[in-house]
Amino acid sequence: MQKDHATIKDLPEEEQPRERLARHGASVLSNSELLALLLGSGSKKENAISLAHRILIKEQGLRFLVDSTMEQLCSINGIGEAKAAQIKAAIELGKRLAAFELGVDKPVKCPQDVAGLLMEEMRYLKKEHMKLVLLNVKCNLISVEEISVGSLNASIVHPREVFNPAIRKSSASIIMVHNHPSGDPAPSSEDVSITARIAEAGKLIGIELVDHVIIGDGKYISMKERGLF
Repeated sequence: MQKDHATIKDLPEEEQPRERLARHGASVLSNSELLALLLGSGSKKENAISLAHRILIKEQGLRFLVDSTMEQLCSINGIGEAKAAQIKAAIELGKRLAAFELGVDKPVKCPQDVAGLLMEEMRYLKKEHMKLVLLNVKCNLISVEEISVGSLNASIVHPREVFNPAIRKSSASIIMVHNHPSGDPAPSSEDVSITARIAEAGKLIGIELVDHVIIGDGKYISMKERGLF
């Protein structure tokens, strides 16, 4: 009886991703092999690894998996709703793990800490999101608050919108973070003027603006380190 789908088990045992992962760890697996393990099976014409490789080559790699909708995934030959859901669930879990890694009990003392906290969540966003990292007197994370969505301007990022959650949660200091959907974190003139405005307001209120970090695609810029406020 002919199989409907070629599976990973059709490969020689030593070539099966699951066996290689068990023996050597997940880090030795290629992107195609990791995706194949999520898929489990391929189609009538190809096994899971071939299907995974075709998706990553044709659809511009891992970035496509992050950006794609369920409908886009289901439009690929060999991907149904169940496999599409598994892929999207794995991507979301990866984002949450990346954000959780820093943890609320660890201090946020430098731009690298901020990038570690928010890079994976913000690097793929299609619109500009302004978030606020609230810190206590020991620079430990209190919370991350979303302030605005959309192109930043002075009317959207008003000091009262920024300092409201900071005052409410008794923050000692704050860090502004926003993303550039273009992937280029270079600050605009609007970014510079908004940052200066918030920094001045913070001095009056007694809540220091420690930094304004701009997130790009795998890159970030600290406006404090650049001497822009």
